This record gives sequence, C-alpha cells and structure tokens, in this order.
Amino acid sequence: MKHPVDVHVGKRVRHRRWMVGMTQQQLGEAVGIKFQQIQKYETGMNRVSASRLWDIAHAMDVPISFFFEGLEGDSAEAAKGETALGDLLADKEALELVRSYYAIPENQRKRLFDLARVLSDAA
Repeated sequence: MKHPVDVHVGKRVRHRRWMVGMTQQQLGEAVGIKFQQIQKYETGMNRVSASRLWDIAHAMDVPISFFFEGLEGDSAEAAKGETALGDLLADKEALELVRSYYAIPENQRKRLFDLARVLSDAA
C-alpha cells in the first residue's frame, strides 16, 4: 500500500519536473537512475531515499523542503486534502498553462490575470 507521504513527495517531484520542462529521462540522467525509477517515485510506488531526494532537489534547483510543502499535520489527512491539486498537476494542459503563465513578464502577467478574472466573472 502506498504511503500518503510517498505519494505527496512523488506528486511534488512530478510538479517541479513539469515546471522546469524536464522529462523523466532527463531527470533520471541528472541523478544517475533510469526513467522508470522516476516514474515509480512520481506515483508513490517506490519511496525516495534521503540521498536520492537530495540529488533530485539539486537537479531541479529547489530546496528539499519543496517536496514536503502542503503536507502538514496528519500525513494521511493532508494527502487526502490535496487530491484536487494533485489531479490538476496530473493534467498536462494545466501544467503547460501554468508554465507559460510564469514565463510572461510580471507586469504583463498581472494584466493577463486581471483579464482572466474578468472573463471568468462574465461566464
């Protein structure tokens, strides 16, 4: 049975990998493992060891704490509460949209955000 913390860490690995535009193959090569192992980490099937998490964090330029963000209190309850976010992060189109959004210069991004808010209110 998958442990909720392992699932959460795996989702955060996948999320960050997508945000930096890295494939499983590229991440695997960066940390010296096969892409199949990255797949197992991302689904929570295999636990990520501390040293491997250190390597992954370094390869994706984030602190190790990034992988535990959003996981507070009882790990099972916290993991259940993030189901909607996890589903969103599994949607490639949503991730591509977020990645593109943050690639826009900040002043233009704010105007785009305001426009999106107005359009969603009009719908």
